[in-house]
Amino acid sequence: MHSARSLTVLLLTVLALLAVPACAATTAGPTDTGSAPAASDDGAFPVTMTHKFGTTTIEARPQRVVTVGFNDQDFALAVGVEPVGVREFLGYPAPDRPWAPEGVRGKQLPTVGSQDLDLEAIAKLEPDLILGINSYIDDEAYGLLNGIAPTVAQTADYAEGATPWDQQTEQTGRALGRTEQATKIIAETKAAFEAAISEHPEFAGKRAGFLLGSSAAGFYSLGTDDYRTGWLTELGFELDPKGGEISYEKLDTLDRDVLLGEGVAEADLKRDLVQQLKVVKEGRYVGLGAFDDDFAAALGFNSPLSLPFLLDIAVPRLAAATDGDPATEPAAYPE
Repeated sequence: MHSARSLTVLLLTVLALLAVPACAATTAGPTDTGSAPAASDDGAFPVTMTHKFGTTTIEARPQRVVTVGFNDQDFALAVGVEPVGVREFLGYPAPDRPWAPEGVRGKQLPTVGSQDLDLEAIAKLEPDLILGINSYIDDEAYGLLNGIAPTVAQTADYAEGATPWDQQTEQTGRALGRTEQATKIIAETKAAFEAAISEHPEFAGKRAGFLLGSSAAGFYSLGTDDYRTGWLTELGFELDPKGGEISYEKLDTLDRDVLLGEGVAEADLKRDLVQQLKVVKEGRYVGLGAFDDDFAAALGFNSPLSLPFLLDIAVPRLAAATDGDPATEPAAYPE
């Protein structure tokens, strides 16, 4: 993700805009989402956030928040804060997603780039906080962003882009003065997982494979080193520690208790070599749609808003795949 290059190109253009103090207070208050206003923890400030580039001190409750992380907008919305600018992710006109709060669903929020960030657009929004926990920024990009407004990046505790959803929610809540809301939605999301685990104890210890896309050469399999498999391990499934390319000649390595596929072409799934896999012949393959489906986006956002949506779709299909009865094949997604 090459955000630093575009940020550097834009630096001279933006210097004039930086005359506005990065921490200046604004008269506009934050816009809450959902049906009821969320309370703030105003007493939490100033708060100092530690991240991989050092520390960021937020002096007062942020009023104008820009999210430059790929999924950070969902976490801000989850604790009741509507950003004044967001990074477009997975082609969604943010936040037009089925799991977004009703108060903002379909609303067009200003965007500050997609693959690359637009530093000029960020500065024009006059943010007093920039959230980039899942932004993949480097030192140079961080310095440029932090020159506009206090910027929060991911901690050094996890691999790039691999902060667990509950940790990202907690960090977002602290930065925004919404720790109570963060604690509440973490508990609600974990309760959704606990309900699924209670209803389906058969998931525990089952070996799963997760295919992400297909080609003439084979498939790409995700391991636990990819954050998009975290929900599966939370449900009790076991996956390989690392993902990688799997050629058609090595398909036997995919014969697990259950096999999931996202973005797998129908033509590749119907290849004789694939159809001969025991996991496919016995109705234990779970197709989760194409890359432009809502399920794929829910995987990518991996937020406390999108995860319950994901579970509603995946859990019944996983139950059908692991019930030991080939006659109950998982329903196709989308139906």
